[in-house]
Amino acid sequence: MSKNKHRKFAELNTFPNVIQPGYRYPVNDHPLKGNWNKKFFCNNNPIILEIGCGKGEYTIGLAKAYPQYNFVGIDIKGNRMWSGAKTALENAISNVGFLRIQAEHLYCFFGENEVAGIWITFPDPQPNKPRIKKRLTSPRFLDIYQGFTTQGAPIHLKTDNYNIFEYTLGVIKKRELNLHMATRDLYGNPGDIDPIVLSIQTYYENMFLDKGEKICFIRFSIN
Repeated sequence: MSKNKHRKFAELNTFPNVIQPGYRYPVNDHPLKGNWNKKFFCNNNPIILEIGCGKGEYTIGLAKAYPQYNFVGIDIKGNRMWSGAKTALENAISNVGFLRIQAEHLYCFFGENEVAGIWITFPDPQPNKPRIKKRLTSPRFLDIYQGFTTQGAPIHLKTDNYNIFEYTLGVIKKRELNLHMATRDLYGNPGDIDPIVLSIQTYYENMFLDKGEKICFIRFSIN
């Protein structure tokens, strides 16, 4: 590991806006489960998750645009998460936090009806068939989300990958979920998307757009 990564990991351990249970821990309910508003954010604002937040550009962008909500960026890559967490601290963005865990353990960290919405931005498409269950819109993960989302909580998928876009539409149809919006060209056909949301773009999204690639978008709800 490089000296720069060592430095980032050391700093991450001191950041008050980052929760790191550790790589090796019993998968038990965390003390924050059901208590994020009371013990972490110290307010009663709705909580929105970004799962697979990477460097946290989207989490930070949403938090700045919507101060009436709380945002939690989820990722396992501490080296990436450091960027978003540091930006939030340096800019005194108090309605954002970061949780360094694997997404399959989310049920240990959020309680029933604790989350009002989910963003999944440019997830790993997991193209190999044995790994399809690891897709963040697979039935396996939707069952996890259902355990802690509120009634009608929107789930947003943003991707440049047509396979995961079509796959997700298939899951929605098969499970008879509520599809609110789907477009294969978000910027050409944005529908009712808030222009503020359109203005928030990640590093990779900008890279895709510069190449002329289309961005797909789906908004749906489980319950």
